[in-house]
Amino acid sequence: MPPTRVLIVDDSAVIRRQLSEALAADSEIVVIGTAGSGPLALARILESKPDVVTLDVEMRGMDGLATLSEIRKVHPKLPVIMFSALTGAGAAATVEALARGASDYATKPTQAGSPDSAREQIRQELIPKIKALAAGLCRYRPNLTIPVVPARDRGASRIDIVAIGSSTGGPNALAELVPRFPADFPVPIVMVQHMPPMFTQLLAERLNSLSKLRVGEAADGQRLQPGRVWIAPGDYHMFVCGQGGARMIGLNQNPQENSCRPAVDVLFRSVARCFGANVLAVVLTGMGSDGTRGAASIREAGGTVIAQDEATSVVWGMPGSIISAGLADRVCPLGSLGPEILRRVWWGRTAAAVSRS
Repeated sequence: MPPTRVLIVDDSAVIRRQLSEALAADSEIVVIGTAGSGPLALARILESKPDVVTLDVEMRGMDGLATLSEIRKVHPKLPVIMFSALTGAGAAATVEALARGASDYATKPTQAGSPDSAREQIRQELIPKIKALAAGLCRYRPNLTIPVVPARDRGASRIDIVAIGSSTGGPNALAELVPRFPADFPVPIVMVQHMPPMFTQLLAERLNSLSKLRVGEAADGQRLQPGRVWIAPGDYHMFVCGQGGARMIGLNQNPQENSCRPAVDVLFRSVARCFGANVLAVVLTGMGSDGTRGAASIREAGGTVIAQDEATSVVWGMPGSIISAGLADRVCPLGSLGPEILRRVWWGRTAAAVSRS
């Protein structure tokens, strides 16, 4: 497989050099050029036809958002990774960029760090995303054909909670999925999207503005309520605890799982413990395999797991891992996930009511 060809766009010569040196050290990546402005980036894309573009958010003149909008007019499918500072302004611009069609984002190393720590951050955070987006699949995924999973309705268990996990491509997938739920959605929704602090709050605000449901960043001790959506805050694991009617949200900063905090596995294990067979788990687009072990716990408890299909996933890592492990009750394109969730939530409740009559 030929190396991934990357164009670096940033108005800082220091950042361009840092990125070039860090990426050049990986034999599977070649930096085909750099650009210090939006207009130059657009010209370089036409000339060099990169596989992936890294794009600074806060450039002078034509900023990253304007540059991204111009890229998408001509190159709607070109993977673009936004590169932003971990600040309030950078987070807000990055979430807006994701809404405009950015493929993913990575945070810039802090200026206070050493060159070695900066290179290590780029190696750990940015390089895997470049490779995953360029390949259209995750590094872990074996080279085998994944069978299509037919719909399976394993009994008529009542669904009392929906748990969602997502990563790369997740913000846009959630922006399409969550607004499909009606105002009278009868169960709570809890979700983990791999994002750092500030980003998760802004994502919650964006989804809240699009949805008929109330969407918010979770806080420790909140009581679960029907028709509410909670997003795990960045750098905190979210879990569900309690029994009977007193089901609560808990947060902690226990060690990362799958190199993530929040981690989908933590949330999924907790809903399996608290709700047993009455869980509907949904695994959306994302790199890696976070959520697979948690999904196994849900299936062992009798719950249901749905995975997004490959064609509509930005990166088919997390859902692909679920399917490879034989844990998916149903595989759906993104556009069908909303109706499938509603069908299972209402069907399970109706079936349970009929069985009691």
